[in-house]
Amino acid sequence: MYRPVSTSSIPRGGLPNDNGDSVVTLDQVPRWIDAEHSVGYDNEDSTSYFPDPLASQPGADSGGSGSVSRFPVDHEVNSRIYLWRGNPWNLEVDAVVNSTNEVLDEAHSSPGLHAAAGPGLAEECATLGGCRTGMAKITNAYDLPARKVIHTVGPKYAVKYHTAAENALSHCYRSCLELLIEYGLQSIATGCIYTEAKNYPREPAAHVAMRTVRRFLEKQKDNMTAVVFCTTNTTDTEIYKRLLPLYFPRDKHEEEVALLKLPADVGDENGETVIDERKIRIKPLPKKNIPKPPVDLPVSDVGLVRRTSSYLDTFLDPAFMSLIKDPDERRLEQWEKTVQAQRGWNVAKLLGLGDLGGPPLSAAEEYSLHSRYLSKANSLNLSEIAEMKIVYRGGVDSEGRPVMVVVGAHFLLRCLDLERFVLYVVKEFEPIIQKPYTIVYFHSAASLHLQPDMGWMRRLQEILGRKHQHNLHAIYVLHPTLGLKVAVFGLQLLVDTAVWKKVVYVDRLLQLFRYVPREQLTIPDFVFQFSLYVFMWEIVLVHNLIA
Repeated sequence: MYRPVSTSSIPRGGLPNDNGDSVVTLDQVPRWIDAEHSVGYDNEDSTSYFPDPLASQPGADSGGSGSVSRFPVDHEVNSRIYLWRGNPWNLEVDAVVNSTNEVLDEAHSSPGLHAAAGPGLAEECATLGGCRTGMAKITNAYDLPARKVIHTVGPKYAVKYHTAAENALSHCYRSCLELLIEYGLQSIATGCIYTEAKNYPREPAAHVAMRTVRRFLEKQKDNMTAVVFCTTNTTDTEIYKRLLPLYFPRDKHEEEVALLKLPADVGDENGETVIDERKIRIKPLPKKNIPKPPVDLPVSDVGLVRRTSSYLDTFLDPAFMSLIKDPDERRLEQWEKTVQAQRGWNVAKLLGLGDLGGPPLSAAEEYSLHSRYLSKANSLNLSEIAEMKIVYRGGVDSEGRPVMVVVGAHFLLRCLDLERFVLYVVKEFEPIIQKPYTIVYFHSAASLHLQPDMGWMRRLQEILGRKHQHNLHAIYVLHPTLGLKVAVFGLQLLVDTAVWKKVVYVDRLLQLFRYVPREQLTIPDFVFQFSLYVFMWEIVLVHNLIA
C-alpha cells in the first residue's frame, strides 16, 4: 500500500503526495533544533519558517534572572524532538500512537488509522481484551510503514477532576514511551491524545504531552532516537509551535523567557501533577543515646529491668511518626478559619447580602481557580449567554484602553444560569485583562430586576483573579441609583476596597462620552430613552422648584 519516495518528491518537512500513500522518513521531517531554519506544512511554502514564539518583549530578560530553569537547555534531548503536520501513520518510524477508547474499536480510534493499516489491525485489537484509561497496549502495524502501533486511552475531562484527568493523560504518554523501550524500539510518532468528545482542552493537553515527554527523555535519551509530535490542524500546530520552546528551549534566551511563561505546576520528575495531601511526610528517626542495661545484672535479669517512662521514650519518640505538615491539621486550621470568618458575617447573610464568609484565597489558589474555569469555558458552547448581550466588547476609551460593556437591565436573574454566565464572563474578559482596561456599566432601568448579591460578586472577583483587579482602570456607571451606591459602598467595605474604589458615577451620556467616545460604544436604545426620561424629569423638578 505504501511505497518509499525520494526526498526530491517531497518538500523539506515530509509532506505526503496528493494520493496520501507515500512513506515519509525521519530525515524528511524537521527536527525541533532545526525548525528555526526551515519546516514544511500542508498548503504552505516549503521554505516557510517557524515564527519565533518567544520574541523579545520589554522586560522579559529581567524576570528570569536569578531563577533556576525547570527545563534547562539540553541539546541531546532537543535533537530527538520533531514536529510534523500530518498523520503519524504516514511516517516510517518504529511505532505510532493510536488514541482510542477502552474497547479499542475502529470507530473510536484515530481517524484514518484502520483504513491505512488494513483489517488485520482491528482483528488483533479484538484479541487484546480492551485497555484501561491511562494505559497502553501494542500491536503489529500491518500495512503501515511503522513497525508497531501503540494504543492508548485518553481520559474524559471535567473541571472538577482536573488533576485526575491531567495525571491520566500524562500516564498515557508515559505508558506509550515505556512500551517503546520495553520492545526495544527507538522512534515514535504521536498525535494529540485527546478527543473533542472527551472535552479535554487543547492547550492544557499540549502542556501535559510536552512535559511528560521531556521528563521521560531526560532519563531514556540514550535508548531513543526520535519523538515526533504530529498535528493535523492549524490550531494544534500553532499551540505546539508556541509551547515547544518552554519545555525544549534551544538556547539560553528561550530558557530565560520560559521562566516567565511556564505554568506554576509543571509536575514531578515524571511530569505528573504533585498533590501535597498524598505525599508521605515522615521525619527520619532521631539519633539518641540509648542507655544500656546495668552491666552488673545477670543476663537472665536484663529483661526484668524496670523500664522508666524516660527509658521507653527513647524507643517511642513521637518525632518518628510526626508529619512535617499534616494535611489533616492543615484542613482543620482552614476549617477553623472559615468558621471564624463565617461567624463574623452572619449579619451579612441576614441582610440578604450573600455569603461573605471564608478566608481570602491565596495567589496560587486564585490562579488555579481561574485556570479551571477558563479551561471549562473554552470547551463549552456559550452562545445562548452571548445572545443575551449582558456582557460584550466595546471599542477603546479616550486613552486607548479596551472597554468591556455590561448592561444591567439584560441581567435577568430568574432565567439565567449563573454558573454558565460566570464561565462566559471569564472567557470574554481573558483577552483584555492582560493589560489595563475599562468597564462601562449601564445601570439604566436595571433596578427593575433582581441583581446578584455581594457574595456572588465576591466569588466572581476571586475567579477573575488578581490580574483583573490590578489592570482594571475604572468602572464607569451610567445612571446610578441610591441603592446601587449603597451596594458599591458595601462592596468597598466588605469585599475589596481597591477594586470598588475605581467606580466612577456618571449621570448623563454626555458625561460618559468624555471618558469613552460615542463611536466606541454600542448602546442599547432603551439607554437613550432612559437618559432622555431622566433629563426631562430633572427639567420638571427644576421648574417646580422655581415655581
